[in-house]
Amino acid sequence: MAKGLYQKSKLLYLMRIFMEHTDEEHGLTMKELISALDEYQISAERKSLYDDIEQLRHFGMDIIGEQRDKKFYYYLAGRDFEIAELKLLVDAVQSSKFITEKKSNELIKKLESLTSKYEAVHLQRQVYVKGRVKASNESILYSVDVIHDAISTNRKIRFKYFQWNEKKEKVLRHNGSVYEISPIGLCWDDENYYLVGYDSAASKNKHFRVDKMLEVVITDCQRDKEAFVEGFNMVEYSRKVFAMYEGEETYVKLRFKNDFAGVAIDRFGTDVTFFPAKEKDCFTINVKVHVSNQFLGWIMSLGDGVKILEPETVVEKLKTEAERILKSY
Repeated sequence: MAKGLYQKSKLLYLMRIFMEHTDEEHGLTMKELISALDEYQISAERKSLYDDIEQLRHFGMDIIGEQRDKKFYYYLAGRDFEIAELKLLVDAVQSSKFITEKKSNELIKKLESLTSKYEAVHLQRQVYVKGRVKASNESILYSVDVIHDAISTNRKIRFKYFQWNEKKEKVLRHNGSVYEISPIGLCWDDENYYLVGYDSAASKNKHFRVDKMLEVVITDCQRDKEAFVEGFNMVEYSRKVFAMYEGEETYVKLRFKNDFAGVAIDRFGTDVTFFPAKEKDCFTINVKVHVSNQFLGWIMSLGDGVKILEPETVVEKLKTEAERILKSY
């Protein structure tokens, strides 16, 4: 290959060299920069490189030159992402159940490209994807993209929905019939991604785990007006629906021991009002929840730290569920 063939791309390759091979701990001398460019079949000399570096600085790259051990080194100091931020993103990707193992590794590899090869090693040490419980639906990122597009263009979506059987097989819900939903938004709950949308056939809002949605497509139909309920709050919705299992929506009065204040805040947020209880070292709250078995299970998991006070119908449901579980043992 003739040397100088890619001479017009000199600045681009020089930018790549700084991004991949330098950081605050690792710099390159002028001689090393010339050698690195030579590997890309690009010729360079000191005088032109000084001008090139100034051009990159003018472009916005934070290239620093400093004396170290009697040699002058150049390195890229500032980047769009700090290494701590990239570690945080890597941890989020690798721990996300809704992202498949294959896609997790692909995304992490891309995140590594945002720093130097030296700092990328620290990101690689963060990767522990093997053996984690991960989704198996490779099309989930495509599905998320389609849902966002449908919301922005005010269109309904169609998809099929599956569940697992005892043979670890995917079984389509409703005998494989297609769901047509007016998407409202996406929310994250219990390490899973959920679509919240209005189902005109059932005349109510429903939610679906995105990793269990198949063949998601945008329709030509506009979303139902019910998908635009004024004041609908996705955060509040996910707080009320425990583990995203629906139930009768009801106001309940709960009594917590003071030591469980953090539990109440983690679940219902800091806006919930704490009222002093009659009992010593306790407080009560009034919240609207979907009374499902998952909600009752959450209450039971907290032992005597929390108690349902009202309404009596929910108290009876808890007693019935507790008796049902006890009988199974």
